[in-house]
Amino acid sequence: MSPLLYYALPALGSYVMLSFFFLRRPRLLHTPWVPAFRPRLGAHRGGSGERLENTMEAMENSMAQRADLLELDCHLTRDGVVVVSHDKNLFRQTGVNRDVGSLNFEDLPLLKEELEVYFSPGHFARGADRHMVRLEDLFRRFPRTPMSVEVKERNEELIHKIAGLVRHYDRNEITIWASEKSSIMKKCKAANPEMPTSFTLSRGFWVLLFYYLGLLPFISIPEKFLICFLPTIINRTYFPFSRSGLNQLAAVVAKWLIMRKSLIQHLQQRGVQGPQERTQEAGKIQSEQQQIGARWEIWAGWWYFGALMKSQTSKQPSTWGPLAS
Repeated sequence: MSPLLYYALPALGSYVMLSFFFLRRPRLLHTPWVPAFRPRLGAHRGGSGERLENTMEAMENSMAQRADLLELDCHLTRDGVVVVSHDKNLFRQTGVNRDVGSLNFEDLPLLKEELEVYFSPGHFARGADRHMVRLEDLFRRFPRTPMSVEVKERNEELIHKIAGLVRHYDRNEITIWASEKSSIMKKCKAANPEMPTSFTLSRGFWVLLFYYLGLLPFISIPEKFLICFLPTIINRTYFPFSRSGLNQLAAVVAKWLIMRKSLIQHLQQRGVQGPQERTQEAGKIQSEQQQIGARWEIWAGWWYFGALMKSQTSKQPSTWGPLAS
């Protein structure tokens, strides 16, 4: 045996054993974060599969369905109002080809009478309420309901207005900063560091990389929520291959890489809320193909949306767990 192998093999073996040991027992190295809330049911876009997305009617319906977290996206109008809207441009939602920031709040058009459910092409949500709502109105209507507020654009005025509203309504511990981009998240944390944060795309990638390298037990994790979608239902955006078979293969591989039981358990013990065992409170479990995107079951934060969705073709609600292995 060469001198290099003589020293390298024992060192590598010791590293592997230490990594495996602390992966299972992270509390020996880290003090876990104690969450102020443990959501189980969250409403994606306020409940976008059962009512028109991000309307007050959709959120009222979500509360009636016992949702305990609202997932929102926000933009700023021309007159400085923080409005709840997934898209910056209003064409998909309203048919009017204008950006939210080019109109005053009072001039925002009504939503279309029906909107396609994002994760279920060919299925549409409808509702009597077609008005867009202010974030402040939601804080007043649901003062103690946890919310995840996603910022999609690098707009410091928007970020500071959201941070100010959260402070004004005493929601620092129950409102989550969310963004896909680390540059935006940095500004969000600077605007209100008391709010819990979710992982950005790049931070989520680094967590996976550190996990597979065995380094995850030895790094700090300031984020409290790790947000992702079940890869197998990302049908039109993130897997843009021309052949459906390649899309399905990419989704299966991505799910296999992400859904590691030891990774989820490690993050849970570190205070990043993770998936629990399936619950049957919503009734019979149906296949993913039968789910049509209304409510999101949170197993409470590991890429944090699982789904609890009603089938438009069945009166009996169902559960499924994108975060269940």
